[in-house]
Amino acid sequence: MTGADAILFALLLPLAGAVLIALAGRWPNLRETVTLVTATSLAAVVWSITPEIMDGGRPGVVVAELFDGLVLAFTVEPLGMLFSALASTLWIVNSVYSIGYMRGNNEKHQTRFYVCFAIAISAALGVAFAGNLLTLFLCYEVLTLSTYPLVSHKGDAATIRSARVYLGILLGTSIGLLLPAIIWTYTIAGTLDFVPGGILAGKLAGPAIGLLLALYVFGIGKAAVMPVHRWLPAAMVAPTPVSALLHAVAVVKAGVFTVTKVIIYVFGVDNLFAEPSGGWLLYAAAFTILAASVVALRQQNLKKMLAYSTIGQLSYVILAAAVLTPLSEIGAAVHIVAHAFGKITLFFAAGAIYTASRKTELNQLRGIGARMPWTMAAFTIGALSMIGVPPTGGFVSKWFILAGAFESDNYVAIFTIILSTVLNAAYFLPVIFMAWFATESPGGKAHGEAPWPAVLALSVTALATLMFFFFNQPVLDLESQLVGRIK
Repeated sequence: MTGADAILFALLLPLAGAVLIALAGRWPNLRETVTLVTATSLAAVVWSITPEIMDGGRPGVVVAELFDGLVLAFTVEPLGMLFSALASTLWIVNSVYSIGYMRGNNEKHQTRFYVCFAIAISAALGVAFAGNLLTLFLCYEVLTLSTYPLVSHKGDAATIRSARVYLGILLGTSIGLLLPAIIWTYTIAGTLDFVPGGILAGKLAGPAIGLLLALYVFGIGKAAVMPVHRWLPAAMVAPTPVSALLHAVAVVKAGVFTVTKVIIYVFGVDNLFAEPSGGWLLYAAAFTILAASVVALRQQNLKKMLAYSTIGQLSYVILAAAVLTPLSEIGAAVHIVAHAFGKITLFFAAGAIYTASRKTELNQLRGIGARMPWTMAAFTIGALSMIGVPPTGGFVSKWFILAGAFESDNYVAIFTIILSTVLNAAYFLPVIFMAWFATESPGGKAHGEAPWPAVLALSVTALATLMFFFFNQPVLDLESQLVGRIK
């Protein structure tokens, strides 16, 4: 199979799986078997492209010409390879988890859930493989629309209101800000293709750079840079597997991936570094990191705390990209992986706790480690990764981001990372201590672990969080192609 064939197959396979899932809806075991087979097959196809990318290849395919000179095209480059491999692999784990969660909570509309999930994965891969801004925009919108039914899954009035906030913010920012930014870029550059060094290099300068960058950053609402962040806490009404999709597998990763790709391939790192008008992005990211961490510190609901943690952690990627050094750009890519493993573990654990005990608030977690040791061990690993404690993946990404900040004497970034690490510890460590060392409140419901598929999934992602600390060289080798080899 050629690289072009693999790209098309990877994009179409989840859609074909969605059709088969819908047809198998009357038979739950068959439906979920189809889901797992589709997810596993997709991961195999996506990973088959990796050797070519590692060797410097850039396979691509043009699907159609949509407008005069503007085509629907897909090309795989290192950053997209990383995102697609991550999303396709985590879909397998999330599917296993979903079986335990959806059945354990007797959720309605399970077939619709699995169908929309598959479509969302296809859209996420479209974002990852997009060869130009037009293709990326179209796939970005499909991702938003396909996840709306997932966010509104419960169907009650409160859920629908929150889902409308989700949809309104993401569609409003993309159509109102991102689309004008893309049109402006086309009028200046005459192309929407992703080009190393940036298609705007030498074609735009001065305050206009800062303005266009703002349209992109805030137009890419999935990156959740404040104040365009309210959709993320609103989406916490969704079932936990959907939260995992939003926070770790596809949606927010599509956001920070797109921002990073725009910086590298549209503006160009060197071009932005030379323009003072683009410097505001560093401060916006720093503010988001610290403000989100402070808000997380004040939360009493577990999923809301994790939601604000995600907002802050996403801006680590933006901060790293804004530092504009080779090490920090690699750190941005590495943090996408590290955060994915750690945060999906945390949401899996939160969902397992709810399934087994119906507990959602932090003060309800006293002594729960004795009843759910596997779940809370995984939670502890995920939390330590968010803080950046070795030997977890979060330490690796923070190391590269800090190294990049020191490389450029960027004291704002250094201060932000250190202070946010302290804040992360301030809201995660008390939960860990309470779960393991506090005495359980009397009168609680007797319970054990969640159904085994859920426990298996969170154990796998917790192990991946630890293993990424030791085995991260392939990611570094892949992403160093963007900025030059690490010596």
